[in-house]
Amino acid sequence: MPKPPEDDNPRGLHFLADLANTVRATPAADAAEDPEADAAELQALLERHGGPPFRLTGADARELRRATAAVTAVLDTDDVDRAAEAINALLDRHPPRPHLVRLPGRPWSLHTRAPADAGLTHWLLSTAALALGLWLSERGSCAWGRCAAPGCDRYFIDTGRRTPQRYCTPRCATRVRVAAHRAQRTTG
Repeated sequence: MPKPPEDDNPRGLHFLADLANTVRATPAADAAEDPEADAAELQALLERHGGPPFRLTGADARELRRATAAVTAVLDTDDVDRAAEAINALLDRHPPRPHLVRLPGRPWSLHTRAPADAGLTHWLLSTAALALGLWLSERGSCAWGRCAAPGCDRYFIDTGRRTPQRYCTPRCATRVRVAAHRAQRTTG
């Protein structure tokens, strides 16, 4: 039986990186105008990651894209203190109500539960703040980033234990190594 895609997902953080990559939100104004991440695409992303059963409308998609800008602001920093301040600000504005959930075929995991009157933004930002805060405290560093490969600026979550990750995938790392090797052979 194939392994579910989230089994190696530390605290649901790959969902946040996938969301940031899908939305490509940096400034909130750009996130609100992004035609690439429509309601259907964001709905599929939520379902793929076992998110709550929201039925997204166009307005929901705009709200989710705007909220994602706060997540990317954290993913864009590699300064531990600034990341902690940003995460704490999210926790203050969108306090999580954590509880254990067991999704089909997966082990128990910690999720946030939004108050009945809270919407999609509260769910996303409380989930993101809890996940990023736990990961930062566990790793002791900003174990996330953007790919260093030229032409690729995808977000990633660093799950390695040795040297810090610089590339979103082995494919990007290999592409950079091959280009460096070819450049060295040309000049040598």
